[in-house]
Amino acid sequence: MEVRPEDLTAQTDRKEDSRQLRRRLTGAGVALIVAFLAVVSATYAWYIYNTGRHTTKVRMAAGAGANLQISNSYDGTYGSAAILDSFEGLTPVSTNRISGGFQKVTKFIDGTDSQPPLVAGLFGKSRETDRDYYQTSLFLRTSGGAMDIYLSNIGFEDSDKDNPISSAIRVGLVVHKAGQNQEMTGEYIFEISDQKNPQKQYNTATGREGYVLDCAKNDGTTVPFTPYDSGAYCIYDVDAGTVTLKPKSLRLCTVEGAADGKAGTPVEVEVYIWLEGCDEDCTANLCNTALKNLAISFAGVSR
Repeated sequence: MEVRPEDLTAQTDRKEDSRQLRRRLTGAGVALIVAFLAVVSATYAWYIYNTGRHTTKVRMAAGAGANLQISNSYDGTYGSAAILDSFEGLTPVSTNRISGGFQKVTKFIDGTDSQPPLVAGLFGKSRETDRDYYQTSLFLRTSGGAMDIYLSNIGFEDSDKDNPISSAIRVGLVVHKAGQNQEMTGEYIFEISDQKNPQKQYNTATGREGYVLDCAKNDGTTVPFTPYDSGAYCIYDVDAGTVTLKPKSLRLCTVEGAADGKAGTPVEVEVYIWLEGCDEDCTANLCNTALKNLAISFAGVSR
């Protein structure tokens, strides 16, 4: 039987296609295994923390700089400081946008042979009423000229410095237009500590630092997110009553006084505090620790 050159060429092409297909399938299989192992690790981190005994008991305070007044109610007493309600108990939640809501693990299912006994089966909306996170409002005003408002500090105290729960705490600020019950103008998420948990482990399906749950989905999808840190604060000199801006100081809002020298219309700033469940620092060694105190300080710069 005569073998034509074109037949040999076709056979060679088929063999090469087969080899390429096997290589692609092998590569895809390896990628799937890597992704699967990453998800297993993330699931386990959520599980051990949610089922562990933990508490975050905080006494809250908020202060303001010179010529800036603060209150914990719109029509309340304004001064240089406001004492906020204390709270205890936080469940790890996660979000990339406060206005989109927070999520937590709402259901665990039996793991497979390669997984822990229980794994996260469903992520769902979390609620402040369930003490999954803390939420309150502050109100800022001035009796002087217009002022740009900055954070000057977020102070805190850990119950255990060797296992700092502050490393996984987030503070979120949602700023509104001047007046009562006004629309939001901006939101900002801060990490409060640059210290790392000595037992940190990557808590997201990516297996990399810096990912949180996507608030638009409830299937565990994560997205890259970088919170603000102390580089976004201003520097407030308490003794001199002066404010110095740093290169990355973040302006939160502007408050204005009234023309007759009286206090102007207050600006509402909602305050959120939560344990970021996707943070690599949010691990089991923090279950018996607490954040004892938290103090948020604002300062104003005359325009």
